[in-house]
Amino acid sequence: MDQFKSDGRYKDDLNEYADLILNRYGTASKTAEREILYLAETGNTVAKNAYADLLFYKRILRRDPFLDAFHMYLDAADIHIDEEGEWHCSGSSYPVAFWSIGLFLTNYRRHSFLKECEEVPEIEAMSLAKRLGMALRLAIATSDYVESPGAINLVGRILYESTLQEDVFEEMRGEIAETLTSRWEEIAASSHSYRSKEDCIRGAEAFFRMAAAEGYVYACNNLAIQEGEKIIQLKKKGAEPEEIEDHIQLYIDYLSRSADKYEPYAANRLGMFYVEGEVKGTSETIQFREHIIPSLAKEYFRKATVYPDENSAWAFLNLISHFHSDYTHNLELLDEHMGYIEQLNPEVYDIAMEI
Repeated sequence: MDQFKSDGRYKDDLNEYADLILNRYGTASKTAEREILYLAETGNTVAKNAYADLLFYKRILRRDPFLDAFHMYLDAADIHIDEEGEWHCSGSSYPVAFWSIGLFLTNYRRHSFLKECEEVPEIEAMSLAKRLGMALRLAIATSDYVESPGAINLVGRILYESTLQEDVFEEMRGEIAETLTSRWEEIAASSHSYRSKEDCIRGAEAFFRMAAAEGYVYACNNLAIQEGEKIIQLKKKGAEPEEIEDHIQLYIDYLSRSADKYEPYAANRLGMFYVEGEVKGTSETIQFREHIIPSLAKEYFRKATVYPDENSAWAFLNLISHFHSDYTHNLELLDEHMGYIEQLNPEVYDIAMEI
């Protein structure tokens, strides 16, 4: 029996959320955010998930924002964790909250915003294999009820990350095979039922492609990184230039799909490709200087600053470093961009100050 279910009442919550908040106040206004808090208190699961997002992204000041966000996501998913660490779901759940929790489990003290977050006792008590296994079940549960490219991408991430440590893979292998072989039959067939690391890596790429086809930018980024790794390995093996070039074009294509939606990491990486010919894999980079086109590099560095996050600090730094003539007679622009760097990523600011 599936561990995580939804009884469908969230559809009424969605309608209520749209009527009382979205259609009246939009999504980003202060009024909308206050109304989200109020509606969440009435029990609306969609508003609870939105409330958790506000906590997670620190739109609301809290001493322990991530801890509070995790508990609110659990509430939106109607999940209770007992004293023995067992997870129970009563079913009055907003399915998107399953994905939010799965992403939290996967990233906790390892990636992204959660890399240096405060302790969440319920997660701390779980091994990495247990976290990833639970996240896998939650991502699948999301996809059982709603179309969610983010959940599909998360399945791919979990498959890939399960292969990075031998002990983790050995603990998860049986659960992965049992959980996934009865779903997404086409992917399962191509992945030979996930019985080896190689099967899981192929399966991960298939899930990334599925999510990327729906326009999910982080799946595009994952595919670009995988193409970068293929390019590096092909170059090391002395492959034919034509074969390498095919993968370079895929690398460009995946990053472009993401960058054109103003995702800063992808846009900055494309900028680096066009300014230095740099292709990045999982842990190495390699250069193909014949692909340098400075005008495109500047275009993508600028695109990386449109909807900024910490990766945008690198884009601002790259604009200053590689197109310094734009700043020579415009010290006001230089001060403005240095200020953005300091605000977005203090570590990058320290590097910028040494230039």
